[in-house]
Amino acid sequence: MADRFDCDNCKESLYGRKYIQSDDSPYCIPCYDSLFSNTCDECKELIGHDARELFYEDRHYHEHCFRCFRCDRSLADEPFTSQDDALLCNECYCNEFSSKCVACDKIVMPGTRKLEYAGSTWHEGCFICHSCEQPIGSKSFIPDKDEHYCVSCYEDKFAPRCTRCKKTLAKGGVTYREEPWHKECFVCTNCKTQLAGQHFTSRDDSPYCLKCFGSLYSKKCEACSKPITGFGGGKYISFEDRQWHQPCFTCSQCSVSLVGAGFFPNGEKILCRDCNSNL
Repeated sequence: MADRFDCDNCKESLYGRKYIQSDDSPYCIPCYDSLFSNTCDECKELIGHDARELFYEDRHYHEHCFRCFRCDRSLADEPFTSQDDALLCNECYCNEFSSKCVACDKIVMPGTRKLEYAGSTWHEGCFICHSCEQPIGSKSFIPDKDEHYCVSCYEDKFAPRCTRCKKTLAKGGVTYREEPWHKECFVCTNCKTQLAGQHFTSRDDSPYCLKCFGSLYSKKCEACSKPITGFGGGKYISFEDRQWHQPCFTCSQCSVSLVGAGFFPNGEKILCRDCNSNL
């Protein structure tokens, strides 16, 4: 008598029937499906042994159930995205959730390089300088109203130019007579010392440091022969065609200060009352 060959679950004979071996035990097809098949997350039916099964994030699907939530397109062989547990093909996801490039009005696809600025989005290749029309990429740029410029184009187009060297003034600088200068270009007309941050004066629209101006143009003190500039609050005495520093305005005879006192000219000399009386 031949040995029995039965389904390990329902015990029905498997002679002449299809069966599946699992863990060294044979099962008829209905028993195998009921015992070992997964349930489709979409239709809630068993995924039979002969069906193509798809697996995503601990969920199982029939091939025909793995579809886009919006357009019902099969996702079996296409890229897709999950949004709030709903499966979406890339096209539907982009139409619903992706931003559009403000330059070309096309969708910025997920994973592509993009730039975002002031609430707007661009494809990397669409974010270009308004002047040279070259992509700005990750380089610095300067916005001007609704336009964007690379730094070199902005400086060429808008930045002020130094009055002396005519090159662009990117930042800082000095304003003199309502004209822009580089700090290193704003120098004394005579000695070329930089004047930024220090006192200076001008003659015939040309700037001078105080030392050079005093040496070149100021009158000389009758007593010490040094320039009388009047800068920095310095006071001086003027009489006829002669000038004195206030501390230098003293009696030629006894050296007493004559500031605020009467004095008497005597040729090139100036005398106090007492010295004049003793003559």
